[in-house]
Amino acid sequence: MNREQISELAHADHPIKSPLDDDSVRLVLERGAPRGDERVLDLGCGGGEWLLRALAAHPELRAEGVDISEDALLGARESADRLGLQGRLALHHQEAAEFRSPHSFDLVLSVGSTHAFGGLLPTLAAARGHLAPGGRVLIGDGFWDREPSREAVEMLGEFADLATTLDRVVADGWTPVHGHVSTRRELDDYEWACWGSLASWALDHPDDPDSAQVLETATLHRGEWLRVYRDTWGFVSLVLRRTSD
Repeated sequence: MNREQISELAHADHPIKSPLDDDSVRLVLERGAPRGDERVLDLGCGGGEWLLRALAAHPELRAEGVDISEDALLGARESADRLGLQGRLALHHQEAAEFRSPHSFDLVLSVGSTHAFGGLLPTLAAARGHLAPGGRVLIGDGFWDREPSREAVEMLGEFADLATTLDRVVADGWTPVHGHVSTRRELDDYEWACWGSLASWALDHPDDPDSAQVLETATLHRGEWLRVYRDTWGFVSLVLRRTSD
């Protein structure tokens, strides 16, 4: 079973692939698209869950998503068809960093996908190229809530603390107009959901040739979370506007 398949199983009970609960997702989307008739772009949309929720909440909103996973995009199309949203959703199978559009967007999303661009600031640079005047960016990324161990940095990457993260965003020409720091409950619920979903699938499919691998993966990642980064890693979602258009 490849990494993408394991990710899909892990997120079966938490389709927002970031540590935010449903109320937090709804609120940051409201702050990102306050009018309700925006044109929205998700760079690294996966199964399109952010876009589907925005479309369902706002009948006049239009959305586009970009992702390299053909299977994830197929799932997004099927969900859009089931919800009657397909007429307002366009999906593009390509690298998010290479996506070009003839029109600009009122809201550009990239939550939990900054690795596709090489980090937070490169992701903001890509978003800036798609943004209409007065538009907003909704971006979600990790930060170190406390001094991390070397093992945690090697595992998750070179994040800064929250204050430094915001300083870098502001210095890059952005002004935060809303933010959400994931709570301990959201962070823990996300991890329990991911590794619990994997473990449940393995136990429910004992005769599947991938069962042992999936259970081992769930056990490994649960242990890494509990022992390596649970007490140090955080996640922030920011709604940003350009300081000067």
